[in-house]
Amino acid sequence: MSLPPGFLDELRTRTSLSQVVGRKVMWDTRKSNQGKGDMWAPCPFHQEKSASFHVDDRKGFYYCFGCHAKGDAISFVRETENVGFMEAIQILAGEAGMTVPAQDPKAQEKSDRRTVLAEVMQDAVRFYRLQLKTNAGAEARAYLERRKLDMPTQDRFDIGFAPDARQGIFNHLTGKGIAPDLIIDAGLCARPDDGGAPYDRFKGRIIFPIRDARGRCIGLGGRSMDPNARAKYLNSPETELFDKGRSLYNHAPAREAAGKGQPLIVAEGYMDVIALAQAGFGAAVAPLGTAITQDQLQLMWRISPEPIITLDGDRAGLAAAMRVIDLALPLLEAGKSLRFCMMPEKTDPDDLIKAQGAAGMQKLLDEAQPMVSLLWRRETEGKVFDSPERKAALDKILREAIKKIQDPSIRSHYGEDIKDLRWQLFRSGRAPKAGSEFGAKPRGEWKKGTGWIGAALPALPTTKSSMLAGQGADIAEHLREAVILAALVSSPSLLPQFISELEMLDFAVPDHRAICAALLRHAKEPDPQVLRQKIEADAGADALEKLFAPSHVQLAPPVRDPSNADLARLCVAEELAKLESQRGVRKEISEAMMDLGGVVDEGLTWRLGQAAEAQNRAVRSESEDKAQYDVGPNGAKLSRDERSAFDQMLEKIDFAKGGRSKS
Repeated sequence: MSLPPGFLDELRTRTSLSQVVGRKVMWDTRKSNQGKGDMWAPCPFHQEKSASFHVDDRKGFYYCFGCHAKGDAISFVRETENVGFMEAIQILAGEAGMTVPAQDPKAQEKSDRRTVLAEVMQDAVRFYRLQLKTNAGAEARAYLERRKLDMPTQDRFDIGFAPDARQGIFNHLTGKGIAPDLIIDAGLCARPDDGGAPYDRFKGRIIFPIRDARGRCIGLGGRSMDPNARAKYLNSPETELFDKGRSLYNHAPAREAAGKGQPLIVAEGYMDVIALAQAGFGAAVAPLGTAITQDQLQLMWRISPEPIITLDGDRAGLAAAMRVIDLALPLLEAGKSLRFCMMPEKTDPDDLIKAQGAAGMQKLLDEAQPMVSLLWRRETEGKVFDSPERKAALDKILREAIKKIQDPSIRSHYGEDIKDLRWQLFRSGRAPKAGSEFGAKPRGEWKKGTGWIGAALPALPTTKSSMLAGQGADIAEHLREAVILAALVSSPSLLPQFISELEMLDFAVPDHRAICAALLRHAKEPDPQVLRQKIEADAGADALEKLFAPSHVQLAPPVRDPSNADLARLCVAEELAKLESQRGVRKEISEAMMDLGGVVDEGLTWRLGQAAEAQNRAVRSESEDKAQYDVGPNGAKLSRDERSAFDQMLEKIDFAKGGRSKS
């Protein structure tokens, strides 16, 4: 929403920054000079004892000499209240007696209508609060006492009681001159089907006011005192004020607490949120008795980048977690995710805090699982994968789930984690090597039912002599990765042609993974210099410097002469193909070892020999592969310098991996 010219200037003129800041700090009277508007206090943005936070009330700016936080009244409200720009404007405008202009007359009319309904709701909250203290509320007070809700907590959440009368709230509000239609439109009362007098929706219930991000009461939740009631909990119906799929219980206080560093905890109901807040976990919200919606998920991410979903540890709780995962996967972005805190079976946060206190709850929160773990659990728990077909079915399901993720970098990381989990399931607990699709070489003694234990078996001489048993293949892969990335950084016009290959490629070097993710994020940037700046910002200048430092990368034709797009295209395609071939050989080795139960014997040596021969055939044919570089896609001959430079690059790669001689 755009604001008219001069509105913000007038708002800043009417707003006293020292008054706004004074609500959050204690001024140092020795350093401050109120008459000159020169105020000092300990900084509200970081922990300190000295007064290094300075407010210049005349200029309307603040600055901290410790953490370097700076801004005006709007930025201060945004940071301390954890609100958006327009919400900060509305807060300050309300305090200054100004009205934020509506976009059009209809919008203003709608805003005025919502304001009136919110006032009706607040009148109802006051009525219910008073009723809780009467004789009619004795049973409700006893219930709250049994649930360990002390008076400060009841006051904090404005908990009340609706008397068991057909027209208790209706008579009270109409007696104050409020129109019956407003009471009905606010969701407090309803008309019966026969057209009779309106009746109270929440009669005989403990009342939990539901407030929006600005703290206005927009709806009610009611807990019945009648054990035979059709619904134990009842929420307000959908109204002009209240949309339960776009609202969170305890939204505003949770947002403020999260802004001070507390983790955002998502519980199932009112009592869980209240118990968490009472135990010191102020950043707690609940989705109002429904499955979490996309709008609620976005609200949570506005509060905190990684909310923790607390769910019962039973089958129903796990099913609820899976629904959230399916909802969240397409929406994931860098810095936006979820974690899951699975409670003990038949236990909610309220029960746990009563039994184990805040420390017990904190322990479970510290053990919250990432979303990928729950996704894996859903597809594998209670299932047996004793055949290739079942394993393939699992692979297909997981691929389909990961495809829902829009962000290519996150999709790649999910693939890596799933690959590691799959290894643990199918490889008898042997851990994979970091960044490698297939694992490290097994160590120890193989024992049926146990796995590898004790000291390593000595390898057979023929096995040790295999070129694939060393680390040369790893080095060669790293070099090929570097050439691919350097070529694409130097010639960004090629990126659209190799996007799918980059997304599927599992880079072994962490810096290479970071550069690849940056390339995918900025694939539409045509300017090489601008692209390099963006990659430096995302992956770090050191990563880019290391990429181009090796001589074999500097000698690569696409790096030496980025203007030759045909040569660069051929180079990238060739290196991708050879990388895939090398990793295929490694996969053959890994699967051969697994087929033989991990025992290093003559059979394994034969398999290694076959794989080595396949690699040797590829090496012997490399001179034939080079020949295709003599002619470009359009039949254009390559220059002698281009051919020579590319030959040098291949020879350096071969030398680095300890390969063939130049004969």
